[in-house]
Amino acid sequence: MALGLPPLPPAPGSPAGRGAADVLAEEHRRLAALCAALAEPDLPPRRRRDLADVLAATATRHLSAEAQYLYPAVRSAVPDEGPALADREVAATRDLLAALRAGEGAEGKLRRHAYATADLLDRLAAVASAEDLVRLGNRIETAEEAAPTRPHPGTPATAPWNKITDPAIGLLDRLRDAVTGRPTRAEDLTRRYASRLF
Repeated sequence: MALGLPPLPPAPGSPAGRGAADVLAEEHRRLAALCAALAEPDLPPRRRRDLADVLAATATRHLSAEAQYLYPAVRSAVPDEGPALADREVAATRDLLAALRAGEGAEGKLRRHAYATADLLDRLAAVASAEDLVRLGNRIETAEEAAPTRPHPGTPATAPWNKITDPAIGLLDRLRDAVTGRPTRAEDLTRRYASRLF
């Protein structure tokens, strides 16, 4: 069953890009590593705050991209229960964004999210072609580049509205991050702490 995504650019051999399962599994590992780093008991307060900012930004980008592309794909392609599964994950995403915004309780919700996403991807893989899953992976990676870096649980969470609002909010978030010097990626932390002696 086709997911209704535009065709991939011509490429010799296999489809260009990584499948959605590979993209999202890597991101879930990255989120788990950030949660583990944040759980270290002896972190200096500034480092803890910076790690929490990177976790919130990484998770927010990830959740935005899933809401824009994964959930609509599940809704349209998974027979019978696709809409109910997508609605359940939209509600869980709002709850997770609220926890990220509050700065507490997100780690357990992120673990649940990773399991739920793996289940959705298994169901999607049963009905979609490998090429469609690569298209989906490409769209997810592209959407993350323009996604918000701060949790906004009250913004539209379903297509087509989130495909319009998330990039606009993302632009404002990135401007705010640049002005305040807020780290939003693990590489930012590496640069920030590489030259420090503490």
